[in-house]
Amino acid sequence: MTGDPGRGHDEEVWAIILAAGTGMRFGGVKQFTSLDGRRLVDVVVDTAASVCDEVVVVLPSGVSWDGSPVAAVTAGGPTREASVRCGLAAVPSTVGIVVVHDAAHPLASSALFEAVIAGVSAGADGAVPGLPLAETLKRIHGGRSVANVARHDLVMVQTPHAFRAEVLRTAHAQGGEATDDSVLVEAVGGTVAVVPGDPRNIHVTTVEELEMARRLAISV
Repeated sequence: MTGDPGRGHDEEVWAIILAAGTGMRFGGVKQFTSLDGRRLVDVVVDTAASVCDEVVVVLPSGVSWDGSPVAAVTAGGPTREASVRCGLAAVPSTVGIVVVHDAAHPLASSALFEAVIAGVSAGADGAVPGLPLAETLKRIHGGRSVANVARHDLVMVQTPHAFRAEVLRTAHAQGGEATDDSVLVEAVGGTVAVVPGDPRNIHVTTVEELEMARRLAISV
């Protein structure tokens, strides 16, 4: 298969949806909780499928997939990066761009998926959405402020992330763990572009954030 020009890209793009977390901070597997009548993971899979050619879902071991049809389903590993590698193993070598997205970001829009894909199509090895920091940042020690941190060149990174597939494979072949795949790609010399993020694309890690996501979903 080649990419569908009607979707805004000329090469094949697959998405890896990470839904294998245990939800320790949330108190349960949040990816299967309801958001406006649908599970978080279902919302994310459907958004990814509207932009990407195929979708791979990474689930906790022993959990079966009963959502929308996808290209592949695989069990995740003990860490986020191990789960990405499990998903990447299900992506054919002919695929040009891979998008990695967390089910904990259920409000990521199709436009945000398109933006990071476009960043890679334009020549970067990876592209991530970033939001400027609005609040003052301080470095603390022993519960006390010891320094202010300049924020003019800092951003808060969200998912989805898009990558040139062969660069992502090279980065993961080195092993290692990181907060996200862009760190691994940069470690092997890859260039990562930052596109404008979306303030609505919140990361659901607590029950309170899930309630916030529900309110935002209703307000659309």
